[in-house]
This record gives sequence, C-alpha cells and structure tokens, in this order.
Amino acid sequence: MTTMDGSEHRRKLHAVFLSVPLQGHIRPAINLAIDLASRGITITFIVIRYIHLQLVNSADFPDKQNDQDIFEGARRAGLDIRYEIIDDGLPVEYDRMKNIDQNFKAHIHVFPAHADFVMKKIVRRSDPPVNFLIADTFYTCSGDLAKKYGLVNVSFWTEPALVLCIYNHIDLLKQNGHYACKENRKDPIDYIPGVRAIEPTDLPSFLQDPDASNMGAQFIQAVFDDEKTSDIVIINTIQELELEAIASMLRSKPTYAIGPISAPESPQLHISTTIFRELDCMRWLDTKREHSVLYISFGSFCSGNEAAMREIAHEVLLSMVNFLWVIRDDMDEFLPDGFTEAAEGRGLIVPWCNQKKVISHPAVGGFLTHCGWNSILESIQCEVPLICFPLFADQFTNRRIVVEEFQIGINLHDREEVSRAEVAEKICRVMEGSMSDNLRKNLRERKKAMKDAVTANGSSRRNIREFINCVEKKVRSKEDINFSNSYDN
Repeated sequence: MTTMDGSEHRRKLHAVFLSVPLQGHIRPAINLAIDLASRGITITFIVIRYIHLQLVNSADFPDKQNDQDIFEGARRAGLDIRYEIIDDGLPVEYDRMKNIDQNFKAHIHVFPAHADFVMKKIVRRSDPPVNFLIADTFYTCSGDLAKKYGLVNVSFWTEPALVLCIYNHIDLLKQNGHYACKENRKDPIDYIPGVRAIEPTDLPSFLQDPDASNMGAQFIQAVFDDEKTSDIVIINTIQELELEAIASMLRSKPTYAIGPISAPESPQLHISTTIFRELDCMRWLDTKREHSVLYISFGSFCSGNEAAMREIAHEVLLSMVNFLWVIRDDMDEFLPDGFTEAAEGRGLIVPWCNQKKVISHPAVGGFLTHCGWNSILESIQCEVPLICFPLFADQFTNRRIVVEEFQIGINLHDREEVSRAEVAEKICRVMEGSMSDNLRKNLRERKKAMKDAVTANGSSRRNIREFINCVEKKVRSKEDINFSNSYDN
C-alpha cells in the first residue's frame, strides 16, 4: 500500500496468541511465542488469570506480584512480546479439573465473551496492528474472533497429528456406528483418511463414550466445528514420524509440523513454563546406579483414578525397582497404607519436578506414564522406554503410537485380568534385558528423526519458515499490504 506522499507503508506481522490453560498446552505455547518473536514477529500472548498466578508462584521471580509479566526478560532481550491476562468466567480459586463438566460449559458459553472483550481492546490499541490469531485448537470461539476482527486464523495443535485426524472425522465415526450409538461397534476402524486401522479402544476417551449428549462430547463437537474454520494448522509433531496423517490433512488446508517446539537457547529467554513448583531430585538420583530408577508421572490431571493409583503402587512395590513418583499433594492420600514405609530407601515421592531434567539423568531406566504427548516427545529425546497407562482424552491414541507405531514402549495392562506379579515382571523387563534393548534401539531411531527435523534445514525449521510465509500471503490477501521478508532466522 502506498501513502499520500508516495512512500511505501510496510507492516510487521502481529499475532494474538491464545493458549489453553493446561500444563501440557502452556509449555509449547510459550516456547512457540518466544520462537516467533525471535523471528521479528510481534506477539500478544493471552493467558487466563488463574494460570498466570500459578506461573508466577511457581517461578523464581524476585517479587511475585499478581500482575508480574512473565515475558519481561524476553522484552529486555529485544523481543516484541506483550502479555495480557484474561478471566475465563470462573473464580480463580475454583478447581476446574475436579469440576470438569462445569469447566467445559464455561469454556463454551462464558469464555467467548471475555475473549472478545480483550481482543477488541488489543486490536484497537495495537501498533503494529494485529493481523493474525494463533489459538489452541481446544478453543470454541477462534473462528468467530478471527472473522469479526479480520484476522488470519491459525489453529495450534499440541497433540499428535494422528489424533487430530481422528477428531476431524467425528462425523465419519458416527456414520459408521463407532461413535455416538447406543452400542458402539467393536470392530477395527479402517476408514479414516491418514489413519491406519485402529481399535475402538485406541480412540480418544471422549469418542469411546456411546453417549454423545454428555458435556465432554458437546465440548469436543464444538471444538472441532470451530476448527473447520481455521486457515492454517500448526502441529507440535515431527513430519517424518507422522507422514500419513499430515499428508491427509494437507489435502484440506495448509498444515505444518513444527515440533518438538522449544524456545531459542538463551539464558535471557528462559521463561517459566510450569504451573507447579518444581523440586530438585538430582541429588537423590545421583545415588542410584544407571537405569535403575523407574520414573512415574501421570501428568497434572489424574483425578478420579484413585483405585488405579493404589493398584499401580502395589505393582511397583512388588517389582522391587527404585522409583521416583510425581504425585500431587492432594492425591498421595490414595496410596496404599504403609506404602511410604515399604518403599523407604528405594522410592522418592514428590509433588512436581523438572521432568526433562529427571528423565535425562543416567539413573532413570523407564517411564511409567499417562502418555501425554509432551512426555512422549521428551522420552524420545532422552531415550527412555515407556510403560503406558493412559487415563484421559488423547492418551489412549498416544498409547497406540508408542506401542504399535513407534515401538518405544509397552502397555502396563494389556488385558483385563492380569496379576500384580505379571505387571511387576513387565516393569523389570522394560528396565533391563532384551526388551529394554529393543525399545532403546527404536528410541534412538526416533530421536535421530527428531534431531534432524530441528537442524537449520530440517523439516520442522523449514516448516516454520513456510508457515510464516503462508501467513504473510494470507494477510496480504486480506489487507493488500506489502510485508517485510525479515522473519526468517
């Protein structure tokens, strides 16, 4: 665009970034925001208030004020990254994970008005002007916001591409009787584009329930109705590890695998990405021999699985392995009576820790996990075999990826009736022996693909550059403005 005096007006890219308030989503979102800002893109990062307070309280800020800006250091380092705090319609002290249906309901019906209010404020005052929106896919209002404010709509998916393929074909699952039927079909599902034949038990938990009228099903339907309106999809995965799923998605819209997402290596750009205070476990791990410790963590959400926790505790004791178990303070009461005493000397229980740092320690030989996608990616990077015990959402599909596709782990319980002794033996076999050797060999192969992807000319680095170019083109088509090509590193 040319101004009245004949000079050319050049506008930077400016994204509003909206992240879902869950630990597994916040970390890649913050890292991606820093990465994009380091490429010259202006970022306005929106965080929900109760998560903001947890980020501040868990970090080593000199003065933990309620309005502390977590990106303050990044701005001092020269990045144009701004910070907005937003309410989600629920009280700050309300436990959203223990009242998940109410949380879903507020997410669909209350949060959009709060998001619109903040978006209007940002769009009106921002310099440079906002021209695209990056929103976690699990928002139900992204399409409306992008349309109302004339923004390019980017959907940010923090789970495997395979899971997104499945969710994008909910209607196909319904038509074929594998979902939302009085009695869902039990035979394999072999008709989803980009997805090899899977068992119904491999579907995300929301799609295993025959009742499509419950709040979880309503939430998922609203999310993926909204996702259809996105212009571009970016995924925290590695292209070479999910070729079929990504190729299938590319048929409908630009899709870019840009994982594993990490911020540029710089002490100045170190931003707190944890909502829990981390305890240092290194001194304890230093006392254990190589590959002798089983790391156990079921993520930040495992409410409602108390009986399973007790059973796993018995199996871990029977295995006689050393273990480091991350279990929230409000969950440790569900461990069996006498567990702490029985595990004395070979077990350590902590409410939270730096997981990447722990599993990269030579003493750690296995990871008993809920199969969160971040945990899987970190395990590949650290070459730690996985023992899978999914609890919720995408974790059931992720287990299939780990066990069947990547072959880097095993199921904890692979049939309904299994003795504690059998499970204890399985744990030991993952830690050492021929099974462990095979899993580690496969881990090394996956790790190589991951490392290659993030080299300067690797697929993930190329894809993020192509993603930015795609955004520029779509913004041009909306605004007819010339853009600087200075966003590549």
